[in-house]
Formats: sequence, C-alpha cells, structure tokens
Amino acid sequence: MIDLVKKYLIELQQSICSEVELIEGGAKFAQDSWTRDDKRGSGLTNILSNGNIFEKGGINYSIITGDKMPKSATALRPELEGRKYTALGVSLVLHPENPFIPTAHANVRFFIAEEQGKNPIWWFGGGFDLTPCYGFEEDAVHWHQTAKKACMPFGEDVYPKYKKWCDDYFYLGHRDEQRGIGGLFFDDFNSGSFDECFDFMKSVGNHFSEAYLPIIRKRMGTPYNESEKDFQLYRRGRYVEFNLIHDRGTLFGLQSGGRTESILMSLPPTVKWSYQFKTKPNSEEEKLTSYFLKPRDWVSLK
Repeated sequence: MIDLVKKYLIELQQSICSEVELIEGGAKFAQDSWTRDDKRGSGLTNILSNGNIFEKGGINYSIITGDKMPKSATALRPELEGRKYTALGVSLVLHPENPFIPTAHANVRFFIAEEQGKNPIWWFGGGFDLTPCYGFEEDAVHWHQTAKKACMPFGEDVYPKYKKWCDDYFYLGHRDEQRGIGGLFFDDFNSGSFDECFDFMKSVGNHFSEAYLPIIRKRMGTPYNESEKDFQLYRRGRYVEFNLIHDRGTLFGLQSGGRTESILMSLPPTVKWSYQFKTKPNSEEEKLTSYFLKPRDWVSLK
C-alpha cells in the first residue's frame, strides 16, 4: 500500500511543480530534500519565492513514521491510540502576488496504523479549496464544477458530501466566517477496497491543476492598486489564523515532531492585521464576505 501511494504522490508533486513553473515563465522551485535526525521521516520540500505570479508557493511531499499516534489523529478515533503509524502525503499552498488571483490549497494523504496481532487500519484524506480576496462568480463555478467532476465516477452523493465537509471545516469560528469558497474535504476515507479508495484520492489530486490553472490565466493580467494589495494582506491574516488555530494537518505535523519549516511553509510571506478593519458598503471588498464567503451551491449558477 505504502509503496503504491508513495509513487503516485511523488509523481503528483513533480507534475504540479512543472505546471506552476510553466505558467510562471521563468521562476523555479528550490528543492530541499530532508531526513529527520531520528530517521523516522523524510521528504522533499519545493519552495518558490518572489516569482512572476506567486509571491510564495510550497509543494511538499513527506513520509513519517511513529510509535504512537498524536492526539490530533486519535481525538475522533480512540481505537488508534497506542498504534504505530505511517503517514505520507503531498500538501501545497500557492500565494499569488496579484490580489485578483485567489490563494489555493490542496492536500492528499494516506495513513496506516498498525498493532501487532491486529489488522492494520488505513485511510485516505485530502481535498482542495480556494481562498479569493476578490470574488468572481465564473471562477467559483469553474472551481466547483471541476471538484464535482473529480467526484462523479464515485457516486452522485460524493461531491455534495465532501463539498459540505469542506465548508464546515474551513470555517473560522472566532470570526464567524468562512476561509474561502470551499471545494472538497474528506478524511478517514476507507469505504470499499484499497484500490477504490486510492482511485478516489488520485482523482482529487489529478483535478487540482484543472481547477486552478485556468483561473490563474484569467486573472494574472488584471491590474491592481496599492489599496487592493493592502486588502489582500489583510485577508491573508485570516489564512494565518485558520492554519495556526484550526488546521488539523498543521497540528498533526507539530504534534508528531514533524519538520517545522515544511509544516509552516503554508503561511504567506507578507500579511497585515488592522484593528477593526471595515470595508466600504457595496464595495468589492464588502461583497467578498457578504456574498462569496457564504456556503452556496456554486455549480447551480452555471
């Protein structure tokens, strides 16, 4: 199981890096191959900085092992407590320079927990979600149409289920606000055979570029001013708050003794918090929170 997933994940990482570099038109990812001091983890962290399109981007592969599942993984699965585990995945975050290009996040992962004398427990997780600063209906529709396309071979109920889970998960309770316009989120997925579940994870991973790259191409030439850039920095603050307070992947990585530099690569390079920031009524900035950052059936708007 692990060897099959590892091969796919490394190929996915390489593929997305190549596609991003192509659209960047010159900027390249710096590659950092690492191994933990205790030899219980390794990976390849690919970081792009100050590119033509992306101010910062990270596309990471990692595999770690441990003797005891962290609390973030056993909170909802007490039967895993005390088991040895292997976790591997690809995680990416792309922070564009232009505030009219949305930030994108994707992750696909595999866990297997083992205990002597018992059958292993394995599952997949992952998804992708979009975080715009300035909303466009056609972008939201395209993003969700592609998410639905990734799910359709696996059943009519799959997209609505994981779309709702994404809306519920990427929510900042302390702000009473969605992080973005959602997409797909699934975890603890082991319904059916290994091959069936693996195929679903691959479909999600393979549809990320199809969902995101057309949006980049459409928005990359949009002119912007200092005020719009300033709003982007303010909105990035919400991204940081979610990742440090709520994100299960971040918590798992830190609790499992993961590589901090790779775990926190998801944070934007520049960000701003403004005390009691207010948007102007009926502005594009106000429309982001009043309209776009609300769970809705985007596919029905096509």
